[in-house]
Amino acid sequence: MKVNTAKKKGWIWFGVLVVLFTICSFFVLSQKPQEFSPYDSKSPSPNGLKAFYTYLDNELEMVRRWEQPPTLLPELQGRQILLMVEPYFTPDSKEMASYIDFIEQGNTIILLKNNPKGFFDIRTTFVESMFPEQTIKDSSQANLVGDIYSPVRLEPEEEDEILLSDQLGDIAVKRKYGNGTLIVALAPNWLTNQDILKKDHLPLVLGLIQQDELNNETAILFDEYNHGDSGSSFLAVYQDWFLLLLFQGVLIAILLIWKQGKRFGPIIQPREETVRFSDESLRALAAWHLKGNAYRDSLTIQAEYLKHLLQERWGIPYNRDWKDCAVYLHKRWKTKENGKIDLFIHQLTQVLGKEKITKQEYLEWSNKLDTLRKEVEEG
Repeated sequence: MKVNTAKKKGWIWFGVLVVLFTICSFFVLSQKPQEFSPYDSKSPSPNGLKAFYTYLDNELEMVRRWEQPPTLLPELQGRQILLMVEPYFTPDSKEMASYIDFIEQGNTIILLKNNPKGFFDIRTTFVESMFPEQTIKDSSQANLVGDIYSPVRLEPEEEDEILLSDQLGDIAVKRKYGNGTLIVALAPNWLTNQDILKKDHLPLVLGLIQQDELNNETAILFDEYNHGDSGSSFLAVYQDWFLLLLFQGVLIAILLIWKQGKRFGPIIQPREETVRFSDESLRALAAWHLKGNAYRDSLTIQAEYLKHLLQERWGIPYNRDWKDCAVYLHKRWKTKENGKIDLFIHQLTQVLGKEKITKQEYLEWSNKLDTLRKEVEEG
């Protein structure tokens, strides 16, 4: 009898602990601040677009968010404007075709992205800019001031209309597709909460939107699908307290099964015995280089990869020779003096120009390139 009484007390205390844990978890979860992604039209954070969305919503009747794939874009009477602000990913060919069909039906897409290469066959070229603040000329040759953080400028086609430009090149163009219009600009930061009222950003943005006259029948859609938000999760229809109780129920069930000595799943063989690792090709290639004394080929591959990385992280064009990269490295390679950088490039060019290199030279320059690679990756 005493044993049964002790077990009952133990279960009572266990139940009390579960209830206390549930109550504490509910209050902790309910007070968690909401997180927003950059360029989200619901975000009140500095890099969000809530201020601009609210402004348009107060001024116009048809302003809303679009969170579905482009294949489902609405076919409404009257013109529609789709705002794509710094998309997180490049649409595939099917989605891009849907965007173009949307434009050809008489609608407008305004794409604001720091580097729009890959969208709508837009071509760009890299430029060197020391300061973000630029004097911008619109189509009427009026001078405006704005911050541009883009490392590229647009290369318009003959039929494109140049809307905005600065001393480094074109930063906004207008292109016709059927009965509609595509507008591409390089300054998504103009729409953010922290920058919309700075300098001439608001007039610049409104100038892009008002290329065609707005009226009460004009619908403005903020494309949130390209920000990774493709609709609400199925869990969003349930209350937080219900989800919390559901989680607690699962946890209690697991504990009860564990208490009864149940085993979760069969004995699994070690992974190394049944899978092939993704770096097998790299290991095989490295072994082939070592056995064949192909040190120069290996070093050339390492140098080419580093040039790709320099273009991606530091904006140094890949098609430049190493000797032409010195001026860029002087500005970005902070841990090395200019004279040592010039010596590094000169010696690297000589080594890569040799028909054969020794193992000692290979190890020395492989370490040097690896050192630069780590500094580029770390910023």
